[in-house]
Amino acid sequence: MSEIINPDQMSDVVDYSGKSIAELSDLFQNFILSEDRLQRSKEAEAIKSAFYRTLLKEREKVQEDGAALLDQVEENFKTMYASYRKERAAWTRSMEEQREANLKVKQQIIDELKQLLDKDEDVSATIPAFRDIQARWREAGAVPVQAMRDLNGTYQLYIEQFYDKLNINRELRDLDFKKNLEAKTALCERAEQLSSMENPVEAFNELQKLHDAWKELGPVAKQYREEIWERFKAATSVLNKQHQAYFEGIKEVQTANLAAKQALCEKLEEIAAREITDSKMWNACSKEIEALQQEWRKIGFATKKENQKIYERFRAACDAFYERKRVFYNTFKDELDENYALKVAICEQAEALKDSQEWKSTADKFIELQKQWKAIGAVPRKKSDAIWKRFRSACDAFFEARQKNTETRRQQYASARTVSRGSGRNLSEQDKLMARYRALEQEIATKENNILFFAHGNAGALVEQMRGGIEKAKEELAQLEKQIRAARQAAQSEEGSKDE
Repeated sequence: MSEIINPDQMSDVVDYSGKSIAELSDLFQNFILSEDRLQRSKEAEAIKSAFYRTLLKEREKVQEDGAALLDQVEENFKTMYASYRKERAAWTRSMEEQREANLKVKQQIIDELKQLLDKDEDVSATIPAFRDIQARWREAGAVPVQAMRDLNGTYQLYIEQFYDKLNINRELRDLDFKKNLEAKTALCERAEQLSSMENPVEAFNELQKLHDAWKELGPVAKQYREEIWERFKAATSVLNKQHQAYFEGIKEVQTANLAAKQALCEKLEEIAAREITDSKMWNACSKEIEALQQEWRKIGFATKKENQKIYERFRAACDAFYERKRVFYNTFKDELDENYALKVAICEQAEALKDSQEWKSTADKFIELQKQWKAIGAVPRKKSDAIWKRFRSACDAFFEARQKNTETRRQQYASARTVSRGSGRNLSEQDKLMARYRALEQEIATKENNILFFAHGNAGALVEQMRGGIEKAKEELAQLEKQIRAARQAAQSEEGSKDE
């Protein structure tokens, strides 16, 4: 006969996967208010398992501000569940005590049945007492599982002995045998129907009830005893195999889930250990992590023994990655703030120089400030445009003033040259050199001003080309200065000769 399994030891078979945290909390609250809650501990465990599965998923999605709310929900659920477990434990102890009491009652009933069999009087006279014993046996209730088999076996043995002894009242005995056969046949039919149920766990639980009912029935005629028992045992064997196959299937799926989660952990740990040097790489790796987390959520539970361990491994790799990312961005923020302070200092220097009329030396200082600016690096994004506009404004103010000055001088020179032509005097070599000198000054000023604008973008090659042109122009300026001095000296010598 199949071993009776405590339904409370069965795995969760109720599907609450579609419920939210709030719905599961409300469901459990309603459950603990039900009258038969203590007999439905399997349902309580199912709700609890679903609650914590859903809670884990919610924790992976929420930010820090949402975690506090989940903590409160979990604490409320823990309080309800602890109260239920305490009540359930007390009820279980009470039931165990009741089973022990029932055991003593049934042992006493067996003693009475044995004494009834040992009497020498007519067995038919003992039938009322026998019926009373049967009624009290059925009313006595369940006994501890470990004592059930021997106790029932002894009782059934004495019952059969009584019927076998009741030869003088065969009609009564045959009637009982017939009723018992009909009842056991019905149990066999129901057991055979259970094999077609979709849920093998529910079928197995009902089978245990059928076994309990079988044990309460009396014997059948000798010629049917082996046959009816073999039929019931065969149906039991089918259901036992279905039940075993069901849980073996679950175990296979959970083992496959464990392997899939281990593979995700390995990928995650590889990403968490990478050398990451800039924001672009951090963002790319973060997207990979998020994709792995999405895959994780799609995978079912691993085996009960390994599920928590593999989750902790996955969570640890995630935590390690995001902690490194946090440290990087904290350091990066400090660097941005430091760069901003350096650029503010450059702006202050540029603003102090913008009104200077020392055109050449100040232009060189501005160019140096531009080089320093370019070398500093990024600043906080929200401040980037404002600090750049501030620096550019100071640079523009100086170079525009210098350009106006150059333009004024050029106009003055052009006016003087017109006067010279009007007077019929040809330009001297010195005048020509001065004209070239001023044109080069204007060209250098324009290129230096343009560098300021190109340097802020990505035109590195163009900036270098312009700087090369400036250096060549400055070299030519230096040569022109020498030529102009030589021309002046020659003109002065010529004037001196005329005076003599």
